[in-house]
Amino acid sequence: MAATTSHTNFDVQNIRKDFPILSRKVNGQPLIYFDNAATSQTPQAVIDAIVDYYSNYNANIHRGVHALSQEATDAYEEARIKIQKHFNAAKSYEIILTAGTTHAINLIANGYSALLQKGDEVLVSALEHHSNIVPWQMLCERTGAILKVIPMTQSGELDMDAFAKAVSDKLKLVFVNHVSNALGTVNPIEHIIAEAHKVGAAVVIDGAQATPHIKPDVQALDADFYVASAHKICGPTGVGILYGKEALLEKLPPYQGGGEMIDQVTFEKTTYAGLPHKFEAGTPNICGGIATGVGLDYMNAIGFDVIAAYEEELLQYATEKLLKIEGLKIYGESSKKTAVVSFNVGAIHPYDIGTILDKLGIAVRTGHHCAQPIMDYFKIPGTVRASFSFYNTKEEIDIFIKGVERAVMMLS
Repeated sequence: MAATTSHTNFDVQNIRKDFPILSRKVNGQPLIYFDNAATSQTPQAVIDAIVDYYSNYNANIHRGVHALSQEATDAYEEARIKIQKHFNAAKSYEIILTAGTTHAINLIANGYSALLQKGDEVLVSALEHHSNIVPWQMLCERTGAILKVIPMTQSGELDMDAFAKAVSDKLKLVFVNHVSNALGTVNPIEHIIAEAHKVGAAVVIDGAQATPHIKPDVQALDADFYVASAHKICGPTGVGILYGKEALLEKLPPYQGGGEMIDQVTFEKTTYAGLPHKFEAGTPNICGGIATGVGLDYMNAIGFDVIAAYEEELLQYATEKLLKIEGLKIYGESSKKTAVVSFNVGAIHPYDIGTILDKLGIAVRTGHHCAQPIMDYFKIPGTVRASFSFYNTKEEIDIFIKGVERAVMMLS
């Protein structure tokens, strides 16, 4: 198995050496990667784990008696335990490995199709990614439940007074992200969970944008469900993490039928396997699951408190520099934010700024960020989004600022 790098002291230049892609050039310029909210880059330790799996013990899991299958099974289940400990889940089988956050959300929504009735209420926030909106709309169409929305404010925060008014005995399910992908706002999920539980509603937390910056404790949060993606926490694409309380997971029917999720199969009747296998039909992304554990090992070796403190420095530095650019407006002004700056400059289209930055080797995200309701609220087509990670530097931000200034000069 690949070794994990340990960093007793935070040295960003040393850490950058762990990420091979950061040494490449784009359009003849050194890559400056500020699209971390879309996906993080991959450290060598994770790449080595992927190569190690396919080179030395590639086999299907849970089914074979031969050595390779047993080795692969052990490594995969060890990764599940790493994830359990990272999120502080009570049981390892409360961790379901999926194909991504979107897959995990749809798994929950599909299960609640059997639990909701006409007139029940489902509450989502106005700060959600499309994958946190569409599955609940589909759920309500199937069941006759009513979808309600927690509105947002001009600062990019949730209107908590409106949330309080929306909590009623009809409320069965609340969905809210821990952190907004478009604005970086950290939502008050502890309060939301506590208030929803007073009326017996379950709460699903989308942690895809939070987990790169925050180490969530699902038991302390009392979250019913918490979902995340490996590719945002130094892991591979195609792997999602679904935590669910045992009692709730037991209530949900299987999402897919097939191998692995069964107990006994006859043409007359099929019985299902216990957790977590009930929700893991078919051959999983074995290598991806193993590599996810290695990615978490890597980030935990640095320390999430250290990561958060450094990224806060980057956020404040970039914010101060950007606000000196005439006509620049930042969207998302909460005092509680992760390292995301979403902005526009005057009437310049964000796509045009992003295109010029790309020519300079600077990767940012432009558009509506799969959060069209947020853009509609601000009456804009989209934003330029720069999102930072612990391997970014202030020197990169300086180059980025000059790039934005150059783009503005060219486009004005």
